[in-house]
Amino acid sequence: PSSFVFSLSPDSAASMFRRKLQALDYHNPAGFNCKDDSEFRNFLVWLEDQKIRHYKIEDRGNLRNINNSEWPTHYEKYLKDVNCPFKVQERQESIDWLLGLAVRLEYGDNADKYKDATPANGDNAMKTAEPLINLDVNNADFKAGVMALANLLQIQRHDDYLIMLKAIRILVQERLSQEAVAKANQSREGLPIALDKHVLGFDTGDAVLNEAARILRLLHIEELRDLQTKINEAIVAVQAVIADPKTDYRLGKVGRSEEH
Repeated sequence: PSSFVFSLSPDSAASMFRRKLQALDYHNPAGFNCKDDSEFRNFLVWLEDQKIRHYKIEDRGNLRNINNSEWPTHYEKYLKDVNCPFKVQERQESIDWLLGLAVRLEYGDNADKYKDATPANGDNAMKTAEPLINLDVNNADFKAGVMALANLLQIQRHDDYLIMLKAIRILVQERLSQEAVAKANQSREGLPIALDKHVLGFDTGDAVLNEAARILRLLHIEELRDLQTKINEAIVAVQAVIADPKTDYRLGKVGRSEEH
C-alpha cells in the first residue's frame, strides 16, 4: 500500500508548534510560518544559538549564513549531527522534533526552576485506566519510535502521533496477532468447479483456449473478491481511528520531559 504525507497549512503548523515555542520564549509563537524559507532559517539559527547549542559557537557559521545556496546541505548535516530521524524534506516533522529536543534541554538546564511546577489544570479527577493518556506525546524518542513503526508498516502519516499509534495498534491486532497469522497460513480448500457450466461469453475457436479463458476469468473474480474484502477491512480500520469518540488526548496532561 502507498503511504501519504500530510501537508499542513501555515496556520495549522503554527498551532501545532505554538505550545513548544511559548515554552521556549520564542518571540512570535503564534505567527511562526515554517513554510517561509527565510523565517524558517532564522528560526533554526535562533534555536541552535539559544536552546540546543549542539555546535560550538565558531562552528555555527554555515547555519547562520541563511542566504547561502548551500544552506540546505548544512541543514541536512545538522539534522544528522543531532540524530534527528527526519529528512530535510520533512520540514514540519523535523521542526517538531527539534522543538521537543530543545524543550528537554531547556528543562535540563533549569531543572530546579521547573521541578515543583504543577499543571495549570491540576485536576486529578481525569485519571483513567487508558494507558495512552500517560504518554508524553511531545517526547522526541516517542515520536521517532512511532514514525519508525509507521514507516515499517506502511501506515500513512498524521500530524497527531497518537492517531498514528492507534492505527498501528489496530493493524497489529488485526493482521499480526498469533490468531491472525495462523488464520492467514491456513490452506484454503476450494470446491471442485465444472468449467463447462460457466459461460465464457465468447468463443476463441479452440476448446483448449476456451477452457484456459474460463480459468483466468474465475481467478480474476477471486482476486476481485479478495480486493473487496481488503477494502472493507481498510474502511473499518479507518473508521475506528477517525470516529473514536473518546478523549482528545491532545488536550490531556503532558508528561514530564526527560533531563538531557
